[in-house]
Amino acid sequence: MGQPKLLLPFGDTTVIGRLISILKSANVTDICVLVRPDDEPLAEEVQCSGATAIQPTEPPAEMRVSVEHLLTAIRQKYSPTPHDGWLLIPGDHPLLTTHTLSALVTAWQSRPTAITLPTADGRRGHPTIFPWALAARVAQLPIEVGVNHLLKDRMTEIQEVAVQDPTIHLDLDTPVDYQRALDILQD
Repeated sequence: MGQPKLLLPFGDTTVIGRLISILKSANVTDICVLVRPDDEPLAEEVQCSGATAIQPTEPPAEMRVSVEHLLTAIRQKYSPTPHDGWLLIPGDHPLLTTHTLSALVTAWQSRPTAITLPTADGRRGHPTIFPWALAARVAQLPIEVGVNHLLKDRMTEIQEVAVQDPTIHLDLDTPVDYQRALDILQD
């Protein structure tokens, strides 16, 4: 993108500010965002938006390691029980809707031992709700394997929730993606 994409303007806030606002509007208990140790502008935006910035001493090499850092911070702060859940969404998904999030949470509450994720047009998207009992398994995954391996290992039930929301697939990897997201936001 040529610049920090999570700090790009998005409506009356930033990309990360918009995502945090949606999560807060759905009564997510706490929102933790992994921030590189040297990225103080992002850490400040995360905190000003009402979330917790988690900054490890070294930048994580892989996404799975980032998730481990976040899960460790959540475990230390909240002492979750196996009956709790954790929601995973990349920071560059600012078009998450409260409707989609509410549908996921409702489905997860009815089957809290399942990994719960949205589908649209026959494809899985973001965010994903995991049972807290799977948090320990993340650290056991081989370093080269992502968290999505938990969706493929057939050890945990998966619950797909069909939504009429194609934005579950839209992340901001290019300037074209960003412009498309801005156009959708304005519609």
